[in-house]
Amino acid sequence: MIAQASLPDRGRIVPMTSNLSDPFERLGAVLRYAAGEEIYAQEEDADLIYRLVSGAVRATRLLSDGRRQISDFYFPGDMFGMENGPVHRTAAEALGDVEVLVVKRRALRLLGEDGAQVERMTWRSTGEQLERAQDHMLLLARKSACEKVASFLAEIANRCATPWALLPMSRQDIADYLGLTIETVSRMVTQLQQEGLVVFDGCRRFRIAHRGRLAERIAA
Repeated sequence: MIAQASLPDRGRIVPMTSNLSDPFERLGAVLRYAAGEEIYAQEEDADLIYRLVSGAVRATRLLSDGRRQISDFYFPGDMFGMENGPVHRTAAEALGDVEVLVVKRRALRLLGEDGAQVERMTWRSTGEQLERAQDHMLLLARKSACEKVASFLAEIANRCATPWALLPMSRQDIADYLGLTIETVSRMVTQLQQEGLVVFDGCRRFRIAHRGRLAERIAA
C-alpha cells in the first residue's frame, strides 16, 4: 500500500478490502472526500494518480478573467490526475461524497509488474480522456444549444450501466461544461422532454426515451 506519509492533506483514509487481482488496489490507499471538497488544486504538484471508487468528480479550471470552466466529469472506474507536466492543469472537486483510490505517481517504475500494470492502465485512461476532450471541443464549436444538451445527456446515459441515469452535477455545472447559461440549459432540457426524447424523474434522474431520434437530433 502507498506510504501514508506521501498522501495529500485533503481527504480521510478509509479501510479497504483489497482485490488481490487489481494492481491499483494492491498499491493504493482509499481516501474519502465530502461534497464540494477539493481533491487537488489547479497548479498543485501532480504527485498522485487517482481512480474513482464511488461518487462523481468534476475537473475545473479558473480562467484569467475569473470565469470557471469545467473540462470533464469523472465517474466510478475513471482514472484522473495524470499529467504530462509536474503540476495539475485543472482542479478536481467532489460533486458529492466520494471515495478515491490513490497511487504515488513516481513510485510506479519501482514497483515491478504491479507498477507496470498501473502505468498501462493510465495510458489507456489517458487515451479515453483525450477522445472525450476532442469530442468536447467539437461539441462546443459546432453544435446548437439543444444539440449540446442532447449530446451531454446521451454521453451521461452511455456512461451509466442502468436504464435510468443520474446527473450528479448541478445545472450550473452543465452550463459551465457546455459554454451555455443555466437558463439555456433548463430551456433545452424542457424542449427535449416536450419532444419525447428524454424523460426526467425529478431534476437529476433521467432516461433516454428514444435513442434513435435523439441521435438524429444530435446529428442534425
